[in-house]
Amino acid sequence: MHFLKPDWVNHDDNKPIFSVDIHPRGGKFATGGQGGEGGRVVIWNLAPVLDEEAELNKNVPKMLCQMDNHLGCVNIVRWSNEGHLLASGGDDKLVMIWKLTGEGSSTIFGGSGKVNHETWRCSATLNSHNGDVLDLAWAPHDGWLASGSVDNTVIIWNANKFPEKVTVLKGHMGLVKGVTWDPIGKYIASQSDDRSLRVWRTADWAQQEVITDCFVDCSATTHVLRLSWSPDGQYLVSAHAMNGGGSTAQIIERDGWKHDKDFVGHRKAVTCVRFNSNIFKKVISGSPKFQQYCCCAIGSRDCSLSVWLTNLKRPLVVIKDLFEDSILDLSWSSDGMNLLACSWDGTVACISFSPDEIGKPLTTDEKNILYEKIYGKTLQKNWNQCFTGSQIIENPEMLQTLDSMAQIQSQEDKKEVTTAPKSLVIPEVIKSDVSLSPNVLVPTNKQIETVLPSGKRRITPMLLTPALTPTKDSLQLPFLNEETTTSLSKSSPSKSKIVIETRKEVIKDVTVPSQALSEPLRVRNTGDAPIVHPPGVQVTQLMCTDVPGDKAVVHFIDMLPPQKMPSDASVAKKTMTYKVQVTNSCQVVSKNKFSKIEVFKLPEEIHPVWETYLGSSIRCLASNLHVVIACCEDLSMNCFNIKSGARTLPSLHIEDLVVSLSLTENSNCLVLTRTGLLYMWDLQKAKALVNRVSVRSLISNNVTVNGCRITSSGQPLVTLSDGKAFSYSCDLQTWVLLSNPVDAISKAGGSMSRSVSNILPLASLQKAMPVQGNNDSLPSGIILSFLENQIAASTVLQSASEFKHWLITTVNHLLDKGPECRLRFILDDLMGPTHSFSNKKEGVILGISKHSLLNEILGIIKTKLPWQRLYNEYKEQFELLNSL
Repeated sequence: MHFLKPDWVNHDDNKPIFSVDIHPRGGKFATGGQGGEGGRVVIWNLAPVLDEEAELNKNVPKMLCQMDNHLGCVNIVRWSNEGHLLASGGDDKLVMIWKLTGEGSSTIFGGSGKVNHETWRCSATLNSHNGDVLDLAWAPHDGWLASGSVDNTVIIWNANKFPEKVTVLKGHMGLVKGVTWDPIGKYIASQSDDRSLRVWRTADWAQQEVITDCFVDCSATTHVLRLSWSPDGQYLVSAHAMNGGGSTAQIIERDGWKHDKDFVGHRKAVTCVRFNSNIFKKVISGSPKFQQYCCCAIGSRDCSLSVWLTNLKRPLVVIKDLFEDSILDLSWSSDGMNLLACSWDGTVACISFSPDEIGKPLTTDEKNILYEKIYGKTLQKNWNQCFTGSQIIENPEMLQTLDSMAQIQSQEDKKEVTTAPKSLVIPEVIKSDVSLSPNVLVPTNKQIETVLPSGKRRITPMLLTPALTPTKDSLQLPFLNEETTTSLSKSSPSKSKIVIETRKEVIKDVTVPSQALSEPLRVRNTGDAPIVHPPGVQVTQLMCTDVPGDKAVVHFIDMLPPQKMPSDASVAKKTMTYKVQVTNSCQVVSKNKFSKIEVFKLPEEIHPVWETYLGSSIRCLASNLHVVIACCEDLSMNCFNIKSGARTLPSLHIEDLVVSLSLTENSNCLVLTRTGLLYMWDLQKAKALVNRVSVRSLISNNVTVNGCRITSSGQPLVTLSDGKAFSYSCDLQTWVLLSNPVDAISKAGGSMSRSVSNILPLASLQKAMPVQGNNDSLPSGIILSFLENQIAASTVLQSASEFKHWLITTVNHLLDKGPECRLRFILDDLMGPTHSFSNKKEGVILGISKHSLLNEILGIIKTKLPWQRLYNEYKEQFELLNSL
């Protein structure tokens, strides 16, 4: 294994190189990035990189051609599979298609004597995107080209009739930073800042699968998200994913789109993944059989690069000190032995492997046998002449685009077999038997195994440092760190072993008109009020139960003992369950009816721990780990200790019947009466928080109250049947509008809310918000107004994750549309009181450090070429502030 880093491969003054791609037939490679005053594409000779004699030979050219046609930074370069065309995309929203002409060499204008030894001309310009183009991918048959952009779309271009579009894939609600084709030709996958990976069918261009759960905690900190499909089509590996707070590359299986494994170990976000186009084999020791496996390279923002073989539980090699900034792109040579990587620091490195280290590639015939086992088909000879890498075309529409094909297999032969062959192994099954170079740092067989509370195993290999001195051609590079695991682990947390019975009942609508204050308010309680529970506590709560007549209602509360939580399955045995049973009209004495509350301990106790009687029918019931609240028809509200049954407060008198009751874990209680009056108390401190506030000013005719609950920030929240939501500010003593789907601004920007998980507070309120058209067709000011409304609402709800999401979205919008003054306002506020327009001196907002937000936003601005002046200005101020 050799590590090579030619210093002559650079863009002027080591400007960032965002993409690198090796020609499919070898001999040359292309880079894309920043140039003198715009974007630059350079084609280089590969021979001087791999051969020292060629590097020293003055007659062997190093640079073959330089193209400075892009007006903005070039983010991506990709050769077609045949190598006849080169595609590039940049910040100027353009995709350019380059073709080699028969013209001779020429001198580059303003290039200080540089000479183009080859002449590549722009044969087509594709200009349908409304934002920067971040990634490109050629279909296996070269008939289509896919482009992903910050305009949230993926465009499929007809490569035979540029600039004709085949379709536009819409569905992402954030910047599309990565696209890749299934090598079998059936799917295309895309990854976006909206924390989703989407798989699209090429037969009808519809979504096959949307994967989000492993990206929920990801932040928009990467310039690109380059994902990759394995050459056998069985595995798709994503870029930036998260597992237990650590950055991973998620492994998605074609069979059922399962995603319970990942490549772990990188300390920061994974930016790019690239599979070797070959399938390798290695003889199993002591057996005539051999293993078949794939090879994958992963680059990260932590400046390190790892190479994985899918028959090993740990990486083949991890290279840590080769770059000084984030790795942005990777490319394998067609023979599978050379890997190029480029970085934001403006350099390109080459890692050369030998067959002894990485394995021997399968021949074309052997690949055909493997494909036939997996997909029930083989490759025709004339296909091999047309497609580099022996790609299979599974989709009939793809085949129709190739007029040169003589035969097409029948539909029965194209039926995909979903069961993978036994000879193709996954990392968890086969033990490593690979002989590595003695100069490569690898873990020993000694491992430290840690069992997490979720049941997952973390394996930490111990390091073995070779006592060899690095030479010019081989570097000793340390493993990532001893604390990170390198084995595939399940990214989905284990489900709780606590068995909880959940019951929800819905209070009947009160149908009396609500025009007068003396008349009842129509309230429909949905029973879905969110409650924040401490770690280790599971609560099933019947939030607002109407108990008519003699109906008995059983109410369960499951709780753990106060001692330290165990880390294994024994927690299920130590779970304590309380059952609260309510019976109305249980006793009749002298024509008076009594209601009874009983509390049981399950499963041990069959007799109640305590019981109490009330002289009126119970209308609403709520409980937490401390108290039981019962609101009765005689307008009384009664509070009892959950463990002893003792009254914690005297019986409270409410002005009218309670129709909605909400109780938080810390015993804040909210009630809404039939006449529309709102009360809220802190029961632990016996203190009123909201007193007799009317909700009638919020509603109009034919509108009902859907629910009334307390937010995680401790504010009353009222949702209406027309989709509106209001929070009452205890400090300002007035209502705050959080959601209004009939408002023109909300309608215009409603589609942007899809990028936020609907389990979050603000998103759950706005999940029914209508969507009207494409955001790109709206004036910039309208979108900005919507975004600022979202930021304000997130602040009121104390939803830190949503606040950060909408703040970053607003910054990206301002970078694209302006105005600069609004962007400066955000930066000044995050910088601190010396720059801010407000008098607030807090260094945090919603628990998030302002300076960490500022640093993340500056990282985004850094990627935008037109904003480099602003970036440098605030970066200098930020560094000066930190040095004080």
